[in-house]
Amino acid sequence: MEVTFFGVRGSCPCAGDRYRRVGGNTSCTAIRLDGEAPLVLDLGTGLRALGDVLRASARREGSPLRASALLTHLHFDHILGLPFFSPLLDPGAVLTIYGPSQEEGTLRETLASAVQPPFFPVQMTDAAGEIDIREVDDQEFTVGAFTVRAARVQHPGRTLGFRVDAGGSSLAYLPDHQAPLDRRTVAPGVRELCDGVDVLLHDAQYTDDEFSSKSAWGHSTVAYAVRVAAECSARRVLLFHHDPSHGDREMGVLLRRARRLPDARRVDDVSVAVEGMTVAL
Repeated sequence: MEVTFFGVRGSCPCAGDRYRRVGGNTSCTAIRLDGEAPLVLDLGTGLRALGDVLRASARREGSPLRASALLTHLHFDHILGLPFFSPLLDPGAVLTIYGPSQEEGTLRETLASAVQPPFFPVQMTDAAGEIDIREVDDQEFTVGAFTVRAARVQHPGRTLGFRVDAGGSSLAYLPDHQAPLDRRTVAPGVRELCDGVDVLLHDAQYTDDEFSSKSAWGHSTVAYAVRVAAECSARRVLLFHHDPSHGDREMGVLLRRARRLPDARRVDDVSVAVEGMTVAL
C-alpha cells in the first residue's frame, strides 16, 4: 500500500505562510495498491486536489474514474471537498462512499442535504458521474483487494474509525476520536482497529492544556495519540487532524514533545502527517 496525504487539517481549512509546510486542507488521504482502484479516506477540502490527480490519471488510461471512499462522519471538514471532486464531471465516473448510518434519514439523504441550494449552487445529483452511497456500521467488508473494518468511535454524531488491510500491510484511521478524561484507557473497539497496524493515523488536535478546556469537543491530544499507538502495538503513528491554531512552528514543537514521551519508546516512529507526503507500507 502507498498512502498519500492531500489534507491533514481539522475543523476548518487554513491558508497563509504559517501553514506552508504542514498544509491547510482538511482531512483527505489516498491509498493506492497496484491493480486496484483508489481508496480515499474522508472527503475534506484536500479532495479537490486529489480529484485533479485522479482525473488526469483516468484520462491517460482512457476510462472514467472508479474509486471508493471511507467517510468517518458528516462534519463539514470531512465532506467539503465532495462538490469539488472533478472526476464526477465525467460521464461514467463512479465514486462509492462507505459511511455511517444516521439517526434520522439515510446517509444519502443527509449528505445530499449539505450539497444543494442555498448552501451550494447545484445538487449532488447534478454530477455527470455517479455517487454510490453505502451505509456501514460496526462490521467488516471488502473493497476490491482491501479488507476494511469499521467501528464506532467516540465523537459527537455517528462517527466511524477504519482499519484497512491489503497486500500484507495494515493501516488504522481515527481522525476524530474523543480521548477519555484520563487520557490513558483505550476502548475495546479502538484496540481492535489499531492492533498491530503498520501505520496509525490518529486525531492529535490538542495539547494537554487545550484539552483541559475542550475535553468534550470530540478530539484527542498529541500524547493520547501516542498512547493509543503504544497500547495497541502500532509500529508507527502519524499525528493527524491538526488544529487550525497550530501552524508549522507549533507543529514542530508538538512533534519534539511527542517524541520525548515515555509511550513513544514503545513505537518505532512518531511523525506528523504533512500534506503532500507519501508513505509506502
